[in-house]
Amino acid sequence: MNKFRLFMMAAAVVFLAGCNVKKEKSQAVVDDEEVVADSTVYGVCGEGTSMHSLELITDAGDTITYTILDAEADLDGGLSSGHVTSVVGGMMSGDKMAVTGHKVEGEMLADRVINVTSLLGHWTSLDKNFEIEEGGTVRSNVKAETNPWTSWKILNGQLLLNRDTFAIDNLGADSLAIENARGIFLFKRQK
Repeated sequence: MNKFRLFMMAAAVVFLAGCNVKKEKSQAVVDDEEVVADSTVYGVCGEGTSMHSLELITDAGDTITYTILDAEADLDGGLSSGHVTSVVGGMMSGDKMAVTGHKVEGEMLADRVINVTSLLGHWTSLDKNFEIEEGGTVRSNVKAETNPWTSWKILNGQLLLNRDTFAIDNLGADSLAIENARGIFLFKRQK
C-alpha cells in the first residue's frame, strides 16, 4: 500500500509540474516581448463623416459612428468632461482609418483617429529617406543606413516602426511629426 501511495504522490507531482509548464507556455510571447492586445479599430472613413462625427466602416463590415470632441465641444451638458479627440491626417471619405475609442453613456467617443491613407508615402529628413507602403512594409532609400525601418503598423493608436513606438504628433499633407522617449522626429513628404 505504501508503494501505491508513493506512486500516486509522484503522479500528482508530475501532473502539477506539467500544469505549471503549460501555464508558462500559454503566455503570448514573441521575440522575448509580451504581445500586447490591439484596441485599434480599422476601417474606411464613411460618407456620413462630419466635423464632430466619424462614420467608420470597419474591416469586418460593421459601421461605427464615433463622436469627435475638440476643445470647444461640450455635448449633452458635460459628456466630454475635458476629453479631446486627437485626429491626425484628416477625415476624408474613402480613406483608410485607425481609431481608438471608448463608450460613454451609450455613445462611442474617439480617443485617437489616424488617417492611414495620409500616412502612406515617401518621407525624408536629414538622416532618413523611406517609404511607408500599404501592407506594413517600409522601404528605406538610404543604402548606408545602419538600422533602417522595414515594417510598420498601428497598435493602440501608436505608430510602430520595427520595434520603435511613436506617438504621431502631426500628420499633414506635406509633414509628419512623430515622438518617443528619444525625441521628436520631423519628416517632409516627397512627391
